[in-house]
Amino acid sequence: MQTQEQIQNWYRSNFKLFEKSLNGEAPSPLHEVRKQALQRFTELGFPTTRNEEWKYTNVAPIAKTPFRPVLVSPRGVSKSDVERFSFAGFEGHQLVFVDGHFVQSLSMLLPLPEGVVLGSLAAAARTNNEIVNTHIARYAQFIGDAFTLLNTAFMRDGATVIIPDGIELEQPIHLLFIATGNEDAAAIHPRNLIVVGKRGNVQLVEHYVSLSHATYLTNTVTEVLTGEEAVVEHEKLQLEGDHAYHIASTHVHQQGGSRYLSNSMALGGLIVRNNITAVLDAEGIDCTLNGLTLATAQQLIDNHTAIDHAKPNCSSHELYKTILDGKAHGVFNGKIFVRKDAQKTDAKQTNKTLLLSDHAQIDAKPQLEIFADDVKCTHGATVGQIDAEALFYLRSRGIDEEMAKDLLAYAFASDVINRIQIEPLRAMLDNLLHERLQQGRIKVA
Repeated sequence: MQTQEQIQNWYRSNFKLFEKSLNGEAPSPLHEVRKQALQRFTELGFPTTRNEEWKYTNVAPIAKTPFRPVLVSPRGVSKSDVERFSFAGFEGHQLVFVDGHFVQSLSMLLPLPEGVVLGSLAAAARTNNEIVNTHIARYAQFIGDAFTLLNTAFMRDGATVIIPDGIELEQPIHLLFIATGNEDAAAIHPRNLIVVGKRGNVQLVEHYVSLSHATYLTNTVTEVLTGEEAVVEHEKLQLEGDHAYHIASTHVHQQGGSRYLSNSMALGGLIVRNNITAVLDAEGIDCTLNGLTLATAQQLIDNHTAIDHAKPNCSSHELYKTILDGKAHGVFNGKIFVRKDAQKTDAKQTNKTLLLSDHAQIDAKPQLEIFADDVKCTHGATVGQIDAEALFYLRSRGIDEEMAKDLLAYAFASDVINRIQIEPLRAMLDNLLHERLQQGRIKVA
């Protein structure tokens, strides 16, 4: 599968099988959206490094692999498998998806306030949920994004979270996506919709893991609407297998006075791309995007962020940190747009990278596009290695060199981890980071 025509034919044939598996849902308006997305995808094809947005991330291994969508919910995943990926001390709702399909028997829902919807996107679509029909595929602008188009064409299931006006959900939500690796070259296309009403409040964790070291593709799209004065804390944790491909797009649309906090943690996968786009579409909005990447061996992890200040009197804060070891490759491209009428914008963006190996590399591209004149905007990127003086200080206290490097790397990363407000998740990440660093650095042949 190397030519554009072969790619088109492959995904068209897969789409026909996908249609047959929908059990009578094909005539729905949602399916018309799928067909439009497939048509546009086959016209556009996968991006190449000639595309500026994909200059440093070569997805040719994904394009040439004949991935197949998982049409039936796999069996064989047990509660003990789920417990492996739960957080000690976590008290909240848990929705479990296996190869993209919601599994109610593995999930746990606590009592919910009236009007709250928490469950499967496929189920919500079957019941013709008005809110889902209104918002699905509205914020993910998929016209020019091949992977979002592909997700839209094959979207079937994922998480639906709907919080009505004035509801503050006391317990956090854990959305656990498990890839089994049972099928060769499986394609998993979760589609998540988060709609939080006026003055609503919710904390949620979007968590991706795998049960094997198989080669598969997770291609996920999450759409988030934060209503007026709503507060949303959105954690994303990606811990997939070392042969997995993970492409994710999160599209956030904020209304007046809302607050959105994103903490994105990327530690797994072979080729990983995280896109986060936030549109600040009214006054008084606050948007915070934080991220941490830890990559080793041959991993490539690419973080692309875009914050669109469309209206005045809004603020945004962004901190992305990257730790690279072995022959790992990191990419950061952060964009801040300030529209003509977005006066009194306050935007800050910081990107920092720590290189633990002479063979690791980072491509960083912070960007500001400002069309207003009364703004406060700053951005910057730094790249460095372990501080020699700090290393000498620790070694002079009897700490061996490898342990001293681990401690300094941990201190570098903990600045992001400590911003997570869900304590059980923060504790788990704290322990996981220690374990990863204590495993020792990847030796380069």
